Amino acid sequence: MNMMVSRRALLGGMALGGAVSLLPGAALAWKDAGADLYPATHGFIKGFVDRRELAGTLAAIGKAQGGATFFGAGTQAMDSAKPVGPDTLWRLYSMTKPITGIAAMLLIEDGRMRLDQPIADFLPAFAKMNVQATPDGSLTDVRPARTRITVRHLLTHTAGLGYNIIQKGPIRDAYNRDGLVGGQVSRLPIPGLPPITPAPSLEVFADRLAKLPLVYEPGTRWSYSLSLDLLGRVIEVASGQPFEVFLQERIFTPLGMGSTWFHVPQGAVARLSTNYFPLGPVLFPVDPATNSIYLDPPPMPYGGGGLVSSARDYDRFLAMLLGEGETEGVRIMTPETARLAMSNLLGDDVDRRGTFIEGEGFGAGGRVSLAGSATGEGVFGWGGAAGTIGFVDRTRGYRVGGYTQYMPAEALPFQRDFGKAFYRDVMR
Repeated sequence: MNMMVSRRALLGGMALGGAVSLLPGAALAWKDAGADLYPATHGFIKGFVDRRELAGTLAAIGKAQGGATFFGAGTQAMDSAKPVGPDTLWRLYSMTKPITGIAAMLLIEDGRMRLDQPIADFLPAFAKMNVQATPDGSLTDVRPARTRITVRHLLTHTAGLGYNIIQKGPIRDAYNRDGLVGGQVSRLPIPGLPPITPAPSLEVFADRLAKLPLVYEPGTRWSYSLSLDLLGRVIEVASGQPFEVFLQERIFTPLGMGSTWFHVPQGAVARLSTNYFPLGPVLFPVDPATNSIYLDPPPMPYGGGGLVSSARDYDRFLAMLLGEGETEGVRIMTPETARLAMSNLLGDDVDRRGTFIEGEGFGAGGRVSLAGSATGEGVFGWGGAAGTIGFVDRTRGYRVGGYTQYMPAEALPFQRDFGKAFYRDVMR
């Protein structure tokens, strides 16, 4: 059975430095320069294994276009002796969002869609949307939307859409009923969570979503949502290809990301880590690697939270971003498009109060730091529900990834404080 995440389990992205158990003892995965080059980051990630809070942790840090430094501690699972490494597979969850955002930017560069084009040009069912009079209130007390949803709105979570992990009341129940979810967690039944049958395709997903009211007027408020999943359907229609095929042909294959999938092939199962729920001093294996829900094709390719990848692969994606569309002699987009994708695409009038990005900007699927941010301008990236985090710092010329597997991400401070540890190393 596909068990969808709890309200908090897919939140992801809250950590650019500002978001006695059954575990084995600490074990460094391999000898390298990590401890010398990045001592604060090394000590931070190793500490979770030393304290027996996590099975394995990993960091991947690269400077400019040079090779990444990979360093880690622990193993792929509590019951595994295999150390984590650059090719260990991790559930990215919402770290999928920047990849989907870049896919949309490729189509904008191709001239197949425009940043401020209404998505109804591709999905006519979204031409006339209603908005709840009271967010999370009645499904029948609605009014016509004054603004049509655009591609920019989907990229930046300002379309007015909801998330079953965020919303409450009737709209959350409707999302659950219609299978409008942004990912999957386990084959196991999870106490307290309703059984949900996910929409069987991106087309059905979009059609069902269009029939429900919006939570907010488009363009007025940043609200974490299913917008990047819906964008996957827009990409399908605009490109004339299945979403997953477009990603493979335009991003994964050119960049050499040979270990990035929506489901793990049998030949790669030995590299998959286990995902855990921390329950006091014990880690409960909610998605064991040997029986993972990611071993089967998903009902649909979740553009907001569906990918599995390795640190080595995701570093290639980050290297492309840091290279403004190019890495290792391969260019997938122009510098102008890459800079636009990583810029703040939000207007000053977008309400961000009380959200994950209060005081920050947002680009093509990832948070954008502003002049007043602790890091200053130039940081772009996002995190995932199972504790992962990835970002580029264009000002200082770094690409950074932190990897482990537990959820919800706020259950432990790995994701929240990983960026802080990194900046202690590079800003000392």
